[in-house]
Amino acid sequence: MSDWQSNARVDDLHARAQLLASIRAFFSERDVLEVDTPLLSRYGVTDPNIELFTVSSDSPRYLQSSPEYAMKRLLALGLGDIYQLGKAFRWGESGARHNPEFTLLEWYRKDFSHFDLIREVAQLIKTVLPVSAWQVWSYAALFSEILDVDVFDVSTEALRKKVESEGISIDASLSRLDCLDLLMTHRIEPAITGWGLVFVTDFLPEQSALARITTRGARTVAARFEAYYGGIELANGYWEETQAEVLAARFADDNAKRQLRGQQPMTPDVRLLEALKAGIPNCAGVALGVDRLLMLSLGRASIAEVLPFAWDRA
Repeated sequence: MSDWQSNARVDDLHARAQLLASIRAFFSERDVLEVDTPLLSRYGVTDPNIELFTVSSDSPRYLQSSPEYAMKRLLALGLGDIYQLGKAFRWGESGARHNPEFTLLEWYRKDFSHFDLIREVAQLIKTVLPVSAWQVWSYAALFSEILDVDVFDVSTEALRKKVESEGISIDASLSRLDCLDLLMTHRIEPAITGWGLVFVTDFLPEQSALARITTRGARTVAARFEAYYGGIELANGYWEETQAEVLAARFADDNAKRQLRGQQPMTPDVRLLEALKAGIPNCAGVALGVDRLLMLSLGRASIAEVLPFAWDRA
């Protein structure tokens, strides 16, 4: 195949257009407003697991890995339920399930918890994939069921031994969360391949990212979820933390981790923090990978096969 040609088949490009139209129809029926925020910003995310593309100008600008920060500024204006469907970027992420430039659907719902949003995510996925029912597992229950690991009480050393016993090559410097992430991607995700649509919730507090902390029974957990279909992660959602001082502390912690890893610290988005101080509503938000959703619906092996032009031909 010549390099000028599309990675995707013509029929799959038609299916892509139909999927985008059906997503917009889904939100139109629910009176959720489509918004359009900048791809380039003076600020980027502090998350040490994400690296951004930098565009040089009079001052550096970053291609956004998500429209989240800008959308929350719109929430602070009182815009209400909103969604965005467009491009996002992550440097260095390329493979069967990743392309450095990808299509992301992100939406926010006022007065929703993450459990309310799980139902809506399932309703959307059901319009595309053959889903009649879904499962909801806590993060702890999933690790206990599949790996016999108590994520709340297990030590870092015990986790390292567990990772090694599972045949996963590790670096001795890996943290407790690094080990859990490896077990999730290398053992749990393959184990749930035949489970259909699965939602994982009640993550550890230190995995909260931008989600609020809550209690479930006797445990303190992060109010967030991830959605999987066929063992492939499709969506990541939060019952949003709305307190500026809480997120400012998390951004500082992220930058400390970045420095330990030898990464460049990122200046926290002060405009987001000011918007939070002004006040955003109680809400839940989620980001869903559209390319992965289309890949699964068409039975393709990689997202490159459903992109007009993947990274190697862009």
